[in-house]
Amino acid sequence: MFNSEDLKLLERKGITPEQVEKQLQSFKDGFPFLELDAAASVGNGVLLPTEDEISEYIRIWENYCNSGHTITKFVPASGAASRMFKDLFGFLDAEYTIPTTDFEKKFFESIENFAFYNDLNAACLKNEGKEILALIADGNYKAVVANLLNNSGLNYGSSPKGVLKFHKYDGNNARTPLEEHMAEGALYACGSDSTVHLHFTVSPEHRSLFTTLADNSQEDLANKYGVTYDISFSEQKSSTDTIAADKDNNPFRESDGSLLFRPGGHGALIENLNDLTSDIVFIKNIDNVVPDHFKADTVTYKKVLAGILVSIENKIFEYLNILDSKQYDRELLNNIAAFLQDTICCRIKGIDSLNDEELANILYSKLNRPIRVCGMVKNVGEPGGGPFLAYNSDSSISLQILESSQIDMNDQAKKEMFTKGTHFNPVDLVCALRGYKGDKFNLPDFVDKSTGFISSKSKSGRELKALELPGLWNGAMSNWNTIFVEVPLSTFNPVKTVNDLLRKQHQPS
Repeated sequence: MFNSEDLKLLERKGITPEQVEKQLQSFKDGFPFLELDAAASVGNGVLLPTEDEISEYIRIWENYCNSGHTITKFVPASGAASRMFKDLFGFLDAEYTIPTTDFEKKFFESIENFAFYNDLNAACLKNEGKEILALIADGNYKAVVANLLNNSGLNYGSSPKGVLKFHKYDGNNARTPLEEHMAEGALYACGSDSTVHLHFTVSPEHRSLFTTLADNSQEDLANKYGVTYDISFSEQKSSTDTIAADKDNNPFRESDGSLLFRPGGHGALIENLNDLTSDIVFIKNIDNVVPDHFKADTVTYKKVLAGILVSIENKIFEYLNILDSKQYDRELLNNIAAFLQDTICCRIKGIDSLNDEELANILYSKLNRPIRVCGMVKNVGEPGGGPFLAYNSDSSISLQILESSQIDMNDQAKKEMFTKGTHFNPVDLVCALRGYKGDKFNLPDFVDKSTGFISSKSKSGRELKALELPGLWNGAMSNWNTIFVEVPLSTFNPVKTVNDLLRKQHQPS
């Protein structure tokens, strides 16, 4: 199947022919839908802490921060922001020249409220000889948009979200998402040595933009928050790229005969996460940030999630040490099994029929895993995944974050579980990456490889099939111990379109 040039390419990428053959087999076989037990909800897989519990979890987390442990904030920040400006690109390509859609009208009516207004005004003055408001008065709306999106202006249409100006501050100051994540890190992810560790995954072509911005921002933010920053970057590994296939499920080849590989999706970042050596890692998307005056709920609930994580990790470690010592009786094993079922929501079939040794072994295998505590917001109709109780290959049931592509929507009962689910996944995770003996888990060992999916794409006018790896917080963490916690909607403020920046949560106080 592979010629000498193919094999050289595979070697450069760090991919074996056997891996490619397995990927091609996945195109032929497809991926099975997950079997669902129920959508998770408060009282059935989702915790809703009381005010007293919130205070206690914050205390636990703050004590942990002062105890010498290492903490990192991990932010997937790859890719350009082109989708954020889809409507404005449409306006540039439209036959009409004045704002027509509601989106276009809102953008121009509120243009002075964007944090990038001054930069855009300067670009218009330089390239057009007129300021924004003068161009608008002349009816030259498209010149304004072109200066925002194109390379001759601010180049926002091809830049990553992380380096765009999102929020206005006093004077002419503005912050980007990267800088807002730096500020957040100082408020809840700072260790006893006052160092804030942040790690951003970036695209190779954008890395210099991030490193320059981080270097230029560190001193001011470090002085403001009284911390030191340790900021690192990584790129998606080429070894996680996946082969593209043609309609017949054979390798897709370019016009020059070479194999086409594509990035494997955000699930590939489990490798980047695996390279971190911290005890605790926060994960949050690049665009879910707010200005300082709106951060209070975010900081509170990040500490709550982390306090819950530390509490549960301590209990798991206690039980694992007991199981490892073999100093237990049936009553103690039953208590551990009850913890696994009631707190971790991991339900094992036929547990009463197991003898002590069998039960101890299965409890050990289920508890000795990475842990994640995931914030969940009430469902407000956002597209994307949510929390479920799902069956595993060993017939046990555990908590999973699932996307619609993993659910058989032709099954009416399962479709109803998805559409009527009470909670939505905002990508708000706190993770524990070390075991009870202090050793770091090898995270790829806990990926459910059967949870990828196939999508249709095109290249040079030819249709192709693309293989997405199990998602970072979906199948890539399928075999982790998981806790879901309801967090307020005020902690979820993503910027999917440029006009989202006009919402009150992204405007000055």
